[in-house]
Amino acid sequence: MNNYRIYVEKRKGFEVEAKSLLGDFKENLQLTNLQNVRLLNVYDLFNITSEDLVKAKESIFAEPATDDVYDNFDLAGKKYFAVEYLPGQFDQRADSAVQCLGLITESADAAVKSGKILILEGDVSATDVERIKEYFINPIESREKDLASPLALDKVDAPEEVKFYNGFVNLDNEGVYAFRKELGLAMSDKDILFVQNYFKNEEKRDPSETEIRVLDTYWSDHCRHTTFETEIKKVTFPEGKFAEVLQKTYEEYLESREYVHGGKKPMSLMDMATISGKEERKKGNLPDLEVSDEINACSIRVKVDVEGVLEDWLLMFKNETHNHPTEIEPFGGASTCIGGAIRDPLSGRSYVYQAMRVTGAANINEKLEDTMEGKLPQSRISKGAAHGYSSYGNQIGLATTFVKEIFHEGYKAKRMEVGAVVGAVKEDWVRREKPATGDIIILLGGKTGRDGCGGATGSSKEHTTESITTCSAEVQKGNAPEERKIQKLFRNDKVTKLIKKCNDFGAGGVSVAIGELADGLQIDLDKVPVKYLGLNGTELSISESQERMAVVVEPKDVEEFCRYAALENLESSIAAIVTEEARLVMNWKGKTIVNLSRAFLDTNGVRNEIEVEVEDVKADFPQPKFEGNTTKEKLINLLKSDNVASQQGMVEMFDSHVGASTVLMPYGGKYQLTEEEASVQKVPVLGKESNTASIMTFGYNPFISEWSPFHGAAYAVVESISKVVAVGGKWQGIRFSFQEYFERLGNNTETWGKPFSALLGTLFVQKGFGLPAIGGKDSMSGTFNNIHVPPTLISFAVNTESADNIISAEFKNSGNYVYVVKHNPTVDMMPNIDELKANYDFIYENVSNAKIVSASTIKNGGIAECLAKMSFGNKKKTTMNKILFILCLTSASLWMLSCTDYEVASYPEENETEVFNGTVLDYLSTGNERLNLKFDSMMVLVNNIPDFIQQMEQTDVQYTVFAIPDACIRSSLAQLNEYRKQKELGEAIYLSDLLIEPFVVKDTIVNVVTPTLNDTIINEYHYDYRADLERMLCKYIIKGSYDTDNILANEGNNSLNSLKYNYQMNIECSRKPASGFVGGGVKQLIFSDMKNSQVKDNWNRVSTVWNDVYTNNGIIHILSPQHSFGFDEFIYVFNNYGNEYKK
Repeated sequence: MNNYRIYVEKRKGFEVEAKSLLGDFKENLQLTNLQNVRLLNVYDLFNITSEDLVKAKESIFAEPATDDVYDNFDLAGKKYFAVEYLPGQFDQRADSAVQCLGLITESADAAVKSGKILILEGDVSATDVERIKEYFINPIESREKDLASPLALDKVDAPEEVKFYNGFVNLDNEGVYAFRKELGLAMSDKDILFVQNYFKNEEKRDPSETEIRVLDTYWSDHCRHTTFETEIKKVTFPEGKFAEVLQKTYEEYLESREYVHGGKKPMSLMDMATISGKEERKKGNLPDLEVSDEINACSIRVKVDVEGVLEDWLLMFKNETHNHPTEIEPFGGASTCIGGAIRDPLSGRSYVYQAMRVTGAANINEKLEDTMEGKLPQSRISKGAAHGYSSYGNQIGLATTFVKEIFHEGYKAKRMEVGAVVGAVKEDWVRREKPATGDIIILLGGKTGRDGCGGATGSSKEHTTESITTCSAEVQKGNAPEERKIQKLFRNDKVTKLIKKCNDFGAGGVSVAIGELADGLQIDLDKVPVKYLGLNGTELSISESQERMAVVVEPKDVEEFCRYAALENLESSIAAIVTEEARLVMNWKGKTIVNLSRAFLDTNGVRNEIEVEVEDVKADFPQPKFEGNTTKEKLINLLKSDNVASQQGMVEMFDSHVGASTVLMPYGGKYQLTEEEASVQKVPVLGKESNTASIMTFGYNPFISEWSPFHGAAYAVVESISKVVAVGGKWQGIRFSFQEYFERLGNNTETWGKPFSALLGTLFVQKGFGLPAIGGKDSMSGTFNNIHVPPTLISFAVNTESADNIISAEFKNSGNYVYVVKHNPTVDMMPNIDELKANYDFIYENVSNAKIVSASTIKNGGIAECLAKMSFGNKKKTTMNKILFILCLTSASLWMLSCTDYEVASYPEENETEVFNGTVLDYLSTGNERLNLKFDSMMVLVNNIPDFIQQMEQTDVQYTVFAIPDACIRSSLAQLNEYRKQKELGEAIYLSDLLIEPFVVKDTIVNVVTPTLNDTIINEYHYDYRADLERMLCKYIIKGSYDTDNILANEGNNSLNSLKYNYQMNIECSRKPASGFVGGGVKQLIFSDMKNSQVKDNWNRVSTVWNDVYTNNGIIHILSPQHSFGFDEFIYVFNNYGNEYKK
């Protein structure tokens, strides 16, 4: 067994990441002399044979078609630096490599370390290199790698014994406060005194280090919502413009408290957040709510239409926030945001199939030199977070169908990273039982490392300038493939029916995930699987390493459960047993290092008290102003503004169609340019298809909330309802989950007034509609030094609807009418509930009867934004007497298009490079597996047109072919037959009907005009439908080889002639923006029939969904399945088929 180092570099044409880094460095560091960046992945391999190395090079570490692999790489004379992960940080690339090595080598000790080498070419100074290093290396997770050091694994020291704090119980108050500060605990001074009193008077001993850390974690704001549970002793309202509505809403809240629990529970933000759900349940208005000891996620009972049969299912949804981790390590923080969101409903045994992402950022175009000390650049946070979230979701196979980044300077204090998911499971697959003495707790899934140690407490603290350099262990590392395996395991009803109770590993690790499952527990930390040696008992107890589940099963079911886990290549180990005595006990290396009473643990520390003062709203709502001398200039500036401009480059990083359940793609219309209102997906059923769709929307406007948290929260809820209705859902039956994100509250009574008034605003709407919030997530640490996030309360709304009733937002047909459904706020500028109900009912009724086919809510850019974006998807021109620049405070007015036209479906554009060993025709015969696209209809045309196939089989001639998916031709035939049906032109026709031999129709006309001539005239009409099809088909084939790079090199625009008939066609190529970087995204290709015109408005255009398929005799670009075959000539040419003899 030996150690080796290999280097892997992408070949020219495939070096996407290197080119992206080049653009990033040049743009953000202003390095105009930097000419090129070369990127090499470097792998240090340990304990393998030379034979194993040969096999691993091309089967594990490189793709032969795209990568070069080097055993040695000469860096002499080059300007470069190398980077590697910090010791203890999870390296998914290395972990996956080790798993793969296990399949080809017999070495049980094989190990891998990965890193990157960046080679900087051009006139780059040493100072420039240092600037790039500082920009590229995030000290939270990585460090510079020393390539000169001998190959060696990181040294692992034996773990230290867990110490006990001798003398702790005898410290005076000042000594206890100093102890808390020295350890950097998140708990308060009152909490640590409470802990001292417990150990002194009840346990009569000093605590261990692990016990202190476990309590700090268990009682953290993240885990036990201590801020939200603070008792509100007094409330003061202002004597201002909205005093009456505030006071009335507060009194209604007090009435609800009296009805629900007799006012016996302390008044708190948590009580306000949950009171509506409790009231509706007590009234009997929540029969759909699943109630159990497991609080994994919001869970409601729904009926799912499975191929015409209604089945009982549980629909679960959850929103998760990872603001602090994403702020300091964007990729890891965002990836574990979606990972954590998935695990909550997954632990409830549901299959998670639907996701949306809502984030908050400051100015991502801010210059690098303007970055605040102690902060990462805003552009880097935004881009890294998008990569992290999308990477995890794409790997696990979760469709993310709605993505939105909200811009507000307050998010410079701390980024907002929120993910929301929906999952579902048949109700009879789920078993909910209270654990009994002797039950076994199995730890399932990923291994434990130091990543995430202190995450719960870290996210509960205020963020300061020093946080960026001191929080490396607090960020968890995601491992999507591991979580995918748990999803597969839990999609087996034989497995789920063995589980009595389950909890996912999130904040707090073992201490919380296992610690919450039963009152009495004995945990064996030696049974916790580890990523590497050297972890001590404290680290094992609080590490928040991801992709783990704690599962309660009966002793008789342990073997069977572990056998099923092994089939999915999942580790499972018996980690704990349920005991009769209500104590949390943890043992490590033969010693008891935690022994706490459940009663003390469940106190959650000392309940704090606060008085609340709601500030008056001092000014009218500020209307946005857009510069410009003309309406057109103002409109353009509005559409360019941060919160209105398209985010398509970022959105398309997220796989929105994986799983085949997506109903609405992120962008609608033929050109996929109209933003949709919601995430809508069918409930997935194994082996069958459902027609029930789940709808998830969000509502939030930071500028309204900044002006008045009370109004902002109320309209956030209204906006989320409006969006459900806009896509064809009912408002009745909606359930909410709220995301609260506020500044660090401290003891400032006015600061406390912000979340208080926000929650009051939600109660106003919940009460009015009778629709409750049944879940939520709070994060109360949005402060950096002296700057704060805007008051943030996001409303997520969820409902189900028949997929047949869902509509998209883009305008469908010219000539349709556009209406505004108005909303008139109350005199207090609050939502007019009765009017909104009537509006919603009106909209739903007319969507259901197909009179309304498009709808969209008014958002940041007012009516002008709404009208423009609805026009973009199908590029439909609209005419109005006046463009209105109005920011609709209600976010409830809807633009609607009334017509009975067919819906225009959506399909993702995705630009990839593919090498195919075969001819163009071979590829068309095979199809594209990634997009599940077939080209059989196109091949039917090729094979049935004389001499055509002979030309396309030539390998000495290169072609550029725009492949036509079957859906294009099917859709064109469907439209043709619909037209023929309406015009009563005959039976439906098929492609085979048109592939007939040419024929002649003779028409005899009696001459009555000139009697001296022959009395009859015979006209001959020649029909050759096959030639018409050939003429249309030839438009899609260009002689010569044109890939996207060639087209980009020609300034992104090429006018070319088609095969045989020399039709004028045009190919345009550009790079889309991505995460705020112009030209940083995927390539976009537009193919146009120029119609013999140089005026672009006259062209018929279509985009591609896949580019640059290299074959043996040409290049293939795949067109969008929404394209109309023949560039809209198909219906015109063939509509009279079968009526030729009627001439």
